[in-house]
Amino acid sequence: MKIFREALRDGFLPEQKLIGIEGPHLIAEARHSGLKFDACLVSTTGEKHLSDFPAADLGAARVLRTTDRLFDSVAATEHPQGIAALVRAREWSFDDILRGEIPMVVVLAGVQDPGNVGTVVRSAEAFGATGFVATRGTADPWSAKALRASAGSALRLPLLRGMAPAVLLAQLRVAGMTIFAAVSKAAPRDAKTIPLSSAKHLRSACAIFIGSEGAGLTSEILHSADAQIAVPMAEGVESLNAGVAASVILYEAARRRSEQSTQ
Repeated sequence: MKIFREALRDGFLPEQKLIGIEGPHLIAEARHSGLKFDACLVSTTGEKHLSDFPAADLGAARVLRTTDRLFDSVAATEHPQGIAALVRAREWSFDDILRGEIPMVVVLAGVQDPGNVGTVVRSAEAFGATGFVATRGTADPWSAKALRASAGSALRLPLLRGMAPAVLLAQLRVAGMTIFAAVSKAAPRDAKTIPLSSAKHLRSACAIFIGSEGAGLTSEILHSADAQIAVPMAEGVESLNAGVAASVILYEAARRRSEQSTQ
């Protein structure tokens, strides 16, 4: 019970390399993603959900049964559904996030809200990104809240966690990736800043850096970028949060790539 409490609170247990997931939806996503189950915890009320997951899909996972009261005491959600699991985390490499003919990597730098992080991972998968990176100082995409916000995408999309921005920038350069930095329209404009509608190189192999709504991206990232993308907004609106900004940029990138593939 202790390990479930820790995993559902923290999301990822690095020593055991286990991710804690809660609720039938995330468990179904983990099963469809081919992750290996280590154990399942089911309450009296949650027993009904167990029939949705054949024993063959859960593999050799231990099924632990408990009372509703004890389950609620370890659950991380406000309204527990009575079923949780521990799954083996995939170990992704830098090459994994660059898979495909024209890779597109989404990078969050300094985004501390796990809900925003999960939203970006979800949008990244939805709009065809090949990988995701959370640099140091960014909320863990495998944390409990980020996992729920990603609706399971964080269990599938190749992702790297806790990378130093300088190291990541160097590796992206070596890989020949075009580096974009997302800025608000209120950011000082220079020759590097272009409107999203003019970002033609989103069709090429690229990495898109997005910072927090308040602090934005560091000067190191802004100076290293090949271009700064400004999302057009109405007068009086200074910025978008990371989840919205990433979704808008990724939609535009997906649209451009789709047009290119049909030409």
